Amino acid sequence: MTITRLLARPMLATIFVAGGINALRNTEAHADKAKKVTDKVVPAARQAVPGAPIPTDPVTLVRINAAAQLLAAGALATGRAPRLSAAVLAASLVPTTLAGHAFWAEADPQAKAAQKLQFYKNTSLLGGLLLAAVDTEGRPGLAWRARRAAADVRREARQVAKDARRGATLAKAQLT
Repeated sequence: MTITRLLARPMLATIFVAGGINALRNTEAHADKAKKVTDKVVPAARQAVPGAPIPTDPVTLVRINAAAQLLAAGALATGRAPRLSAAVLAASLVPTTLAGHAFWAEADPQAKAAQKLQFYKNTSLLGGLLLAAVDTEGRPGLAWRARRAAADVRREARQVAKDARRGATLAKAQLT
């Protein structure tokens, strides 16, 4: 691991540790804000995955989101499953941002400006998390490996076909 990754991952995770702790300490306040989003998302999620035990209570959902952020932030900070943990944090950031920083619903210009700034900050964090989620640390990713394996198979198949033709030509020459 490079020094950049060693420093950047904990730095990126810090806001999620603080946010997760804050959400657990102030669950009721966060649940009030989250209710607008959960009222729309939970029915859609239940329809998409009918058998899944998806809670409807905003307090429970806030606690689940906070726990997911704390666990994923800890994993990202320590370099354990960094791609997966960055993806989990990115997924948890979207509803958090929509519920907590709905600047479009603010009437007060100062409150609107503050919420817009927080919304943009979260958008920037989402971009960083997406980059972290696809970071292969300089090693080839699965797509590259699959293309390489396919090219290797094609090359070997051509060689086998060439060897077979050569063998057939030699066999034909010996028979005649």
